[in-house]
Amino acid sequence: MALKAFSSQTVERKLTFPEVLRLPGVEERLELRSTFGFMAFHGGNLERRTEQIATDAAEQSGSSVYSVVQPWGTRHHFPSATVTAEHSEALARFLDHCEVVVAIHGFGRHGHWDDLLCGGQNRALAEHVGEGLRDALPKRYNVVTELDEIPKKLRGVHPDNPVNRVRGGGMQLELPPGVRGLTPGALKYPTPFPHLVSLIEGLATAATTWNAPSANS
Repeated sequence: MALKAFSSQTVERKLTFPEVLRLPGVEERLELRSTFGFMAFHGGNLERRTEQIATDAAEQSGSSVYSVVQPWGTRHHFPSATVTAEHSEALARFLDHCEVVVAIHGFGRHGHWDDLLCGGQNRALAEHVGEGLRDALPKRYNVVTELDEIPKKLRGVHPDNPVNRVRGGGMQLELPPGVRGLTPGALKYPTPFPHLVSLIEGLATAATTWNAPSANS
């Protein structure tokens, strides 16, 4: 399948989060704005374009953003539950500043090439963002907000997952290659791939229209 071309580099799973942070060329990026946050700690050459999506959505909405960007030639995957504030001052500042967070991830799995998976412990936020993405994206995409319909390893509900460690909790958004503009046809597109643009706009709109449910609602 053509999508395999974008995973030709081997993904290594031997290094921990703090070890990856110390590798040459790996960057942590932090911008603190509102208390709505986006994060992409598997960014750069690992889950490609996730840090671009998080950064652009944050800029458009005035939200905060934290990302870890691995350079070309480096593909080290570390479990989300091991991404803890004790290993990163930037991450600690981000988690302390934000009320809710959307973590952007990339995945590719047979049977899910057009699925956007809205996981995480804050289910109200997942439903809100999911609704915004349905409005923004072509109908070919399936925005999944029911946890039971998301593969267990992609649900993002572990309590140590950093997206769940902010005050109001968060959601984990898993994005397939197509909506990230990583299919062969999308990469040949002469201007920014429209679905990628719509995705970012949908996320930005969700951030600016989010109102946390009250305790009595």
